[in-house]
Amino acid sequence: MSPAFRAMDVEPRAKGILLEPFVHQVGGHSCVLRFNETTLCKPLVPREHQFYETLPAEMRKFTPQYKGVVSVCFEEDEDRNLCLIAYPLKGDHGAVDSIDNSDCEPKSKLLRWTNKKHHVLETEKTPKDWVRQHRKEEKMKSHKLEEELEWLKKSEVLYYSVEKKGNVSSQLKHYNPWSMKCHQQQLQRMKENAKHRNQYKFILLENLTSRYEVPCVLDLKMGTRQHGDDASEEKAANQIRKCQQSTSAVIGVRVCGMQVYQAGSGQLMFMNKYHGRKLSVQGFKEALFQFFHNGRYLRRELLGPVLRKLTELKAVLERQESYRFYSSSLLVIYDGKERPEVALDSDAEDLEDLSEESADESAGAYAYKPIGTSSVDVRMIDFAHTTCRLYGEDSVVHEGQDAGYIFGLQSLIDIVTEISEESGE
Repeated sequence: MSPAFRAMDVEPRAKGILLEPFVHQVGGHSCVLRFNETTLCKPLVPREHQFYETLPAEMRKFTPQYKGVVSVCFEEDEDRNLCLIAYPLKGDHGAVDSIDNSDCEPKSKLLRWTNKKHHVLETEKTPKDWVRQHRKEEKMKSHKLEEELEWLKKSEVLYYSVEKKGNVSSQLKHYNPWSMKCHQQQLQRMKENAKHRNQYKFILLENLTSRYEVPCVLDLKMGTRQHGDDASEEKAANQIRKCQQSTSAVIGVRVCGMQVYQAGSGQLMFMNKYHGRKLSVQGFKEALFQFFHNGRYLRRELLGPVLRKLTELKAVLERQESYRFYSSSLLVIYDGKERPEVALDSDAEDLEDLSEESADESAGAYAYKPIGTSSVDVRMIDFAHTTCRLYGEDSVVHEGQDAGYIFGLQSLIDIVTEISEESGE
């Protein structure tokens, strides 16, 4: 049984685990799903699975924790609603349990996620006329959502206004356009293959956003080369072109996706990879500035911790022999829900009473500072095209460091340092 099922409070195997959308996915084309509050799952790619199982100890703090493997199946009910269910394997390296498809569907009232809008399904039987009306309504909803998704795909930068007095984190799940796009595509792929296959292996990984109330996420595609050694000529040429036409070729890094909550304006901002590819080096720097800006002022307290972690990661990768992290991404995450602010000359007894909302915004960006040190995370993700001499089946074995990735890290360090210095820190 997977360590995740042994260690977590999950339902027994007979019921399985209902997988839900992961609403903070801002980049990548592989669908990421929510297993529970602290764990995500994504389709198993043998090379990525091998990376996590042979990961050097000193790199573990810079990658999500690997938690095992599960089997995922899906069913489609008479209203064409799909639900994905995870089941444990006999062992992390063993064969997939034979699964009775009738057990995949939970027998209680559940919130299902579909290529249509969310709704609750009841197990009770319904009159035929109600069913016909329900199908008609769902078809109309589905068509409307498909139109919305088409519009979202064409929109490279989006802003949404949210209710600042409400629960901002709960509102996030209704907005993320990239997450919606990936979910729709994954469901469609599985649906098309349903006649031939209804069991998939997924890996379980740490949910890096779980400790943040309102996660702000930056996905950076790292390195000067993106195609793996096993890429076809067409695929390699396509990836080379993307690098040459973006900041990847110049500074070894480009924006792959971004989600930012700007507390000052009460807006959520999303930027996708298509916009990221068009950015110049100056545009890339401006995007980073925007990522660390809350709508009122730059979150300067985040820059120092980010620089320290980037510098430490660079030192770790400089010691890794033979690794190449082609098409890998680097995530930077912090909480858009800021800690209380206090005036720089406040007395100690004022700290408990002064909140961010009560601070006098008219005093300007430099009159207030957040209490304590803000948490920020820097992690490497996506290793489907990673290679190393430990992978014995690889036809190409590289020597030395991943110079392209390290070059990108140094560029990132330089740009964040510039932002920090220019902001007066």
